[in-house]
Amino acid sequence: MADSYTIKTAQQRLSALVEEAADHPVTITKQGRAVAVLVSIERMEAIGETMELLVDPKAMSAIRKHREGKANYHDVSVLDGI
Repeated sequence: MADSYTIKTAQQRLSALVEEAADHPVTITKQGRAVAVLVSIERMEAIGETMELLVDPKAMSAIRKHREGKANYHDVSVLDGI
């Protein structure tokens, strides 16, 4: 669960919150309502990569096959021939 800070507190502690965001998302609130989330670049890149997989029909087909137990697995050594 992300920690939550008001905008005023976030402004005062920005450097510390950037460090905190390396471990987990940090929620910024305004008048008691969440208005923003501070995340690390690594997490944001992972989110982007996940979104790319979700819109790739071949990737989603492979994921579905895996979940259904129908996926074919190959030893990593098959990559040597590529």
